[in-house]
Amino acid sequence: MLTLNSTRGGEMSEAMHGFTKEMPKISEDNDKYEFTGKYITFENNGEIHTVYRIRAKKDIIDKDGRIIARKGDLGGFIEEEDNLGYRSNAWISGDAKVFGNAKVYGDAWVYGNALIYDNARIYENAKVYGDAQVYGNARVFGDALIYDNARIYENAKVFGDARVFGDARVFDDARIYDNAWVLDNAWVSGYAQVFGDALIYDDAWVYENARVFGDARVFGDARVFGDALVYENARVFGNTWVSGDARVHGNARVYGNTWVSGDADVTDIRSSGDITEVDYVKAKRP
Repeated sequence: MLTLNSTRGGEMSEAMHGFTKEMPKISEDNDKYEFTGKYITFENNGEIHTVYRIRAKKDIIDKDGRIIARKGDLGGFIEEEDNLGYRSNAWISGDAKVFGNAKVYGDAWVYGNALIYDNARIYENAKVYGDAQVYGNARVFGDALIYDNARIYENAKVFGDARVFGDARVFDDARIYDNAWVLDNAWVSGYAQVFGDALIYDDAWVYENARVFGDARVFGDARVFGDALVYENARVFGNTWVSGDARVHGNARVYGNTWVSGDADVTDIRSSGDITEVDYVKAKRP
């Protein structure tokens, strides 16, 4: 049997296709979709899964009245009926696959080559597409968008109007919400939270109990961790580290090789060189 091998966050290769395997059971009152008879069998993290292509039995209309699938349209692949709510407007299309104990429901839409598995949940009006993967106990809901090669896993939650894309990773118990974006090769992990209109991008990391919010930007190779806060219109970039109970806010610009830590409170310092290319900055809060 050809296998479709996947490590956590890895790529998946070609699997065995067929038309002769017995289809999963489907509820008598499921007037939303049916199985076509086509299946794919593959290996994912040491477990064998078989997923089956679905076909719409009626028009699938989202909450805004848009038709996302017409009667007779082919959908994506699911392992069993529980993977896609048939009493909702949720849909799976393209070559997207939902398997294990994962569920897609509400007005959610999963498409492209996306993979949803383990105990992941995609619901409300969320969309996952491209080559994105959501797994573990992760939750994506609200109007959140996950796409490109992004990975959301473990106990992470992405919701509101948040977006995670590029090669970004959100994991552990991290939370991304409101209008926040995490993109490029950025990582958000631990119990970190990114919200408001904040952006995390390039190769930046936000982790432990750190919070980035407001209109803040963290980018380059910056690290924000500990119980640090970066907020308002602050910018943290370059090789800067912000840690401990430090606060960077207002219109502060912290960059170069700066290290902000302890009880430091950095605010309204411009990018003119007031706080750059030093090893340590500690300005005690009043």
